[in-house]
Amino acid sequence: MKKRDEAAAPSGLTRRELLGSSAALLVGAAAPGAAQALTFQGTPEWKPMANVAVEPVDESAGWQFFTDEEAATVEAIVERLIPGDDLSISGKEAGCAVFIDRQLAGAYGGFERLYMHGPFQEGTPEQGDQSPLTPGQRYRIGLAALDDHCRNAHGAAFAELDDARRDQLLGQLEQNEIALGDIDSQAFFEIVLQNTMEGFFADPLYGGNRDMVSWKMLGFPGARYDYRDYIERHNEDLEFTPVSIGGRSDWQAQG
Repeated sequence: MKKRDEAAAPSGLTRRELLGSSAALLVGAAAPGAAQALTFQGTPEWKPMANVAVEPVDESAGWQFFTDEEAATVEAIVERLIPGDDLSISGKEAGCAVFIDRQLAGAYGGFERLYMHGPFQEGTPEQGDQSPLTPGQRYRIGLAALDDHCRNAHGAAFAELDDARRDQLLGQLEQNEIALGDIDSQAFFEIVLQNTMEGFFADPLYGGNRDMVSWKMLGFPGARYDYRDYIERHNEDLEFTPVSIGGRSDWQAQG
């Protein structure tokens, strides 16, 4: 009877045969000419923005998701959610509406990274949003319904009303006191508020936080490379000028 001194692998190979074939494969991969390598001489050229995955927002391109009427309503909303004062400019001036527009025109607007198939059932608060509506659909429905309500109740679109009336209407939305048809008014208010805050505090690369106004207000230094030169400088105002992901304006200078 033949002695079996090796455990057989599932494919029928013995352990010794399997290890031997694996070693041969590694030797062959390491043989001269097997690897396709590139050789660099000198210092590779580095260009600012070369490895930034997000294209900086170009406001000259106009609105990408909103119609002009929708954009006017959103600008009027963000102007009241973050009103201008002695600390900073308003949400409108900071570009929050532009930020929201670009987000809705991208993957976020269609919830492209979320599972969006039914069934859709009302869940608990801990389960979060269970609606089949995407952010883009919420804005489209909510903005139209809000302007319809304002015209019926106050004779003008939201953007045409005075500040006091706008504040009153936003408070009613927050308390779910206005019927917006197919959309919950409180949920609509919350998504607009959340996106407005994101636009105000996000990197200017995305269209909001113009001139890094919120970062300057908070003293946030921005996307700096490192702080090794400052680790030992305790209790000192370093007076950093914030830096965007896109770098400083002088990085873009030609010549």
